[in-house]
Amino acid sequence: MRILTFLMLSAFTILVTVANVQQSYAESAEERGLKIAKKVELVNSGFKGESSMMVMTLINAQGDRTERKMSNQILEKEGEGDLSRIEFKYPPDVSGTRMLTISHKRDDDDQWLFLPAIKRVKRISSRNKSGSFMGSEFSYEDLGSQEPEKFKHKWLSDEVFEGRDCWKIERIPNDKRSGYSKQVLWIDKGYMNAVKIEYFDRKGELLKTGNFKDWEKIGKFWRVKTIEITNHQTRKRSSLVWESRQLGVELDEDEFDSDELAD
Repeated sequence: MRILTFLMLSAFTILVTVANVQQSYAESAEERGLKIAKKVELVNSGFKGESSMMVMTLINAQGDRTERKMSNQILEKEGEGDLSRIEFKYPPDVSGTRMLTISHKRDDDDQWLFLPAIKRVKRISSRNKSGSFMGSEFSYEDLGSQEPEKFKHKWLSDEVFEGRDCWKIERIPNDKRSGYSKQVLWIDKGYMNAVKIEYFDRKGELLKTGNFKDWEKIGKFWRVKTIEITNHQTRKRSSLVWESRQLGVELDEDEFDSDELAD
């Protein structure tokens, strides 16, 4: 009987020890959130260059619509943030407007806007990055880099969103000048991209929701074809729809020079 009691106590001690070891090595919600963000970044890297044509639609609170057509080029940079250049093609009142973004892993992105009406290149200051991009519900901050190093991450749960398995994570910008107090993302485990983002303003109130739809696979990469942004405070909406997209294109880095933006 004593031997049986001893064996039972020994087994219990081993189980408790194993449980304590497992707990000590368990990931925290913050560690898991960062791990997911870095995994998403890794899976989406290696495309080298991207060229696309998009239609941006602005919808005001009364339902009136304005369409704009634009091109976009993105040059991937190893060890740093990417370079991107947007140019409006239509309608005539915005045609020729260009925006250049030089992204950084941790520091503020550098952004410039060329306005052909006044033939002037305007630098977007860090204080103004929460402002509206060309009257849309996309901010300059939204069009900048979303590097994992720029946020504090936290895994919230595993959820099913519109029939897709997702990680739900929270990320808080490290930059105190950000227009957002936090963002909540639903990251599709198959697409390895966000399919929904909730943006909270500096007061902690829900500002807008982004829905990312109509996914297509180009080579090994999943890319969104439609982004819809709804501003819950103004009742305005904006969308981006990709008409065409190519990955792996060769781009000249000289095209991403702020001194050449007005040419």
